[in-house]
Amino acid sequence: MSFEYVFVAGAGLMGHGIGQVHAAIGKQVALYEPDLGRAEAGRDRIAGNLDRSVAKGRLSQADRDAILGRIHVTDQLDEVRNADLVIEAVFEDVAVKQGLWRQLDERAPEDTIFATNTSSISIDELAEALSPARRGQFVGMHFFSPVPVMPLVEMIRGEATTDAAEGQIRALADELGKKLIVSADRPGFIVNRILMPMLAEAMRILEEGSATAEDIDTGAKVGLNHPMGPLELADFIGLDVCLNVMNVLHEGIGEEHYPAPKVLVDLVAAGHLGQKTGRGFHTYPRG
Repeated sequence: MSFEYVFVAGAGLMGHGIGQVHAAIGKQVALYEPDLGRAEAGRDRIAGNLDRSVAKGRLSQADRDAILGRIHVTDQLDEVRNADLVIEAVFEDVAVKQGLWRQLDERAPEDTIFATNTSSISIDELAEALSPARRGQFVGMHFFSPVPVMPLVEMIRGEATTDAAEGQIRALADELGKKLIVSADRPGFIVNRILMPMLAEAMRILEEGSATAEDIDTGAKVGLNHPMGPLELADFIGLDVCLNVMNVLHEGIGEEHYPAPKVLVDLVAAGHLGQKTGRGFHTYPRG
């Protein structure tokens, strides 16, 4: 079955990008937030992305208008009754996600595929909010930021996920022009299980005073040929997101993955979350 109507729950950093890439391949997209103003802000961000593509000659004005025309905003969960696919991209909190999935499960058609964009939370734990008959159609579909640019999708299979559901997500990834990798439901999945210990070690080097943030990042960029340094990357991801994932790894795998560094915990506690707040391991001009 090809997905034609996609309901994206969450219009923030990840959700608006997820909505954009689906509309770009011809899908009808509902961009949902319980506060309609936030959904409209997400659509405005998509419009801004598309306008920049037009200005750079990568997209025609007609195509820009067609993509945006396939996206409508809503604050009504009942619109999920028309959805072939639901992608959830709300805050990384088990209770918040489970509460939303419970409501979506009550409203969506029986054959709708459910996908969560979680970067760290167990798929099986989230699936507990669903009726047993739905759990075979529930998967992780972890996009990377910025969604229109990053070519990877990490699919996570829960214990109940069927081969048919995986096949449908594989076909969708092909339509999106994304490379799909598949992980079992383990802490950190694939990418974050590799990435977060590296970021944490860079933070510890800074914490112990062995080097400046600038030299740590330069070492990775020049010495390892990484496009961004680890501290710069952590700021880009969001330090609150990094802390959440590191906590999941520490709790789920054990001491060899270390607790989150104190410097990270302190920055998050102070509200310094990286680029989105203007300060993290580096500072960023606002606006």
